[in-house]
Amino acid sequence: MDFTTLNKTTGTGTGAASQLTSKNAVDTQDRFLKLLVAQMQNQDPMNPMDNAQVTSQMAQIQTVSGISGLDKSIQSLSTQFGQMQTLQGVALVGRDVTVPGSKMFIEDNAGRGAYELSGPADKVKLEVLSTAGAVLDTVELGAQGGGIHQFDWAADKSKGYTQVNFRITATSGAANVSTTLYSSDKVASVSNDGGKLQLQLDKLGKVDYASIKSID
Repeated sequence: MDFTTLNKTTGTGTGAASQLTSKNAVDTQDRFLKLLVAQMQNQDPMNPMDNAQVTSQMAQIQTVSGISGLDKSIQSLSTQFGQMQTLQGVALVGRDVTVPGSKMFIEDNAGRGAYELSGPADKVKLEVLSTAGAVLDTVELGAQGGGIHQFDWAADKSKGYTQVNFRITATSGAANVSTTLYSSDKVASVSNDGGKLQLQLDKLGKVDYASIKSID
């Protein structure tokens, strides 16, 4: 008789799923013992089960019990990790963070953004654009190494805009250097949505914690 199918257990999520998993494990043990007793009662007297067979089948039910306990432990750790993430996220409220994006917000007649270069560049150019796409200003940033760089833009040419866009062009000799743009915004609040930590930013709205590139 094959008992390998008894190793298959299912769950439906956290909370009530933990109790369901525990009940499934108990039911599985009960079925296993009944089947084992029935097998021993109906075995061929001329060819009885040997000790190795009994030991192997007992090991299977122990494995099922162990998996059930491990599943509950993992669920508990996952819950605790989510709570720890939320507590850590609270410390970000009021801080400036950078997330992927090309928007720049004007405050006190200045804007701030960031970009990442895939490698060193001997020429980096910043272009500030209106929301309609017109170039408002061009700033030569000079040579830059690879990695993340922040910049502040004096918004004398913003013409009353509270929000603009920007782009970065970088070259090394005749070759283009790929860039990734980042917007800067302030964290207003944090939340844990389905176990995923999210940040509510003042102007950019809700973003995943994992998307944060840097914290000021």
